[in-house]
Amino acid sequence: MIKCLIIDDEPLARSLVQEFLQHHPDIEVVQECSDGFEGVKAIMQHQPDLIFLDIQMPRITGFEMLELLDTAPGVIFTTAFDAYAIKAFEANAVDYLLKPFSQERFDAAVKKWLMQRSNKSANAGGSMPQEDAVQQPEEQVRIVVKAGNDIRIIPVGDVLYLEAYDDYVKVHTASGYFLKKKTMGYYEHTLSPTQFVRVHRSFMIALSQLTRIEPFEKDSHVALLKNGVRVPLSKTGYSRLKAVLGI
Repeated sequence: MIKCLIIDDEPLARSLVQEFLQHHPDIEVVQECSDGFEGVKAIMQHQPDLIFLDIQMPRITGFEMLELLDTAPGVIFTTAFDAYAIKAFEANAVDYLLKPFSQERFDAAVKKWLMQRSNKSANAGGSMPQEDAVQQPEEQVRIVVKAGNDIRIIPVGDVLYLEAYDDYVKVHTASGYFLKKKTMGYYEHTLSPTQFVRVHRSFMIALSQLTRIEPFEKDSHVALLKNGVRVPLSKTGYSRLKAVLGI
């Protein structure tokens, strides 16, 4: 039996997917979820083969939910907004169903996933969203992270600085740091250049946290932040920081 989840904040939308799945007796709905927080926990618990996922939901979006997973199941997006289609396929979605969709369109999406699963040509949609995927407005104002079994939403105003850490980025806040599986280049492209500056290959600082720039050893400098942390500045980063500050 194939296990699936339905993750959508609209009860009628979940009911419609349930109804359409009656034409696919080999697919079992193991749980319905009304938001991305429930979705992450249900995926960890049930390890489904396939999920039907809405995008615009309370608390976190469908894309933000996928970023919290180490390995994603096959994903068929179900949404009322066509603006997310490009990002959905960049996130390796199997298909993108635009509400209201028909039984025929639904069946075609399921058939497509079954063929991919059988051929193993698309890794059952198991890849994570790509770094160069189109950014959404939410990503510019908050960072969603997983801390143990908890999910935290960090407003960018709470970020002190970012630090590269292997395949992750350390998001430093007053209450500690959190790991996000992204790159520094991603955040350099996503966060506002009037709020954050890439000052080193491994560091990006919030301008609101900068207190002063100090010389450090020969021909080098460090940025002193309000919490006392000293962040090294590369030559390029030093020039970029001075340009932003107008000095």
